[in-house]
Amino acid sequence: MAHTFLDAVAARRTCYDLDGDIPIPEKRIEQMIDQLLLTVPSAFNGQSTRLVLLLGTHHYTLWHIVKETLRPLLSEERFVQTARKIESSFASGFGTVLFFEDWQVVEAQQQRFPLYADHMEEYTLQTSAMHQFALWTALADEGIGASLQHYNPLIDEAVHHRWAIDPSWRLMAQMPFGIPLSAPEAKEQHVPLAARRFFYK
Repeated sequence: MAHTFLDAVAARRTCYDLDGDIPIPEKRIEQMIDQLLLTVPSAFNGQSTRLVLLLGTHHYTLWHIVKETLRPLLSEERFVQTARKIESSFASGFGTVLFFEDWQVVEAQQQRFPLYADHMEEYTLQTSAMHQFALWTALADEGIGASLQHYNPLIDEAVHHRWAIDPSWRLMAQMPFGIPLSAPEAKEQHVPLAARRFFYK
């Protein structure tokens, strides 16, 4: 049976135990990002999504920033546990993709489409989510595991400063990726399908 898009969607899972080796070259990751930015839809074709790929020392620096940002906010015991998870689940991977939305674009869209201005931020979240899901699925299709993290807005200032990010770019999520060292846990379906979809024929 041929591999299908739905097979790729099913293969996309949250993977925490990551290794830094991946079976494809860095260039392939860059090509995937370029292709998705050109093809994934955006609200009113605003093309507001911005992606930053961090590899090598840049990847490790991000997770060092996360740990040092969390250190004064957590008890010593909880920080030790959190730092251990960051080291083994995120920093141990091959790289991280940062997802941003350019708020200058969002505000311009609000001006251009006043009838939808009150909902434009909501549409922008949907745009970002589609890019996140598309890249996550594409990585899974290449045998690469990933997870989606949200240490924003705690790390926003440090990230913008370290990589000279345009201040109009709003950080939405972080996606560390690498080779999964263990199978993901079974996906619990606690809401029956009958309560989640309805067919009218």
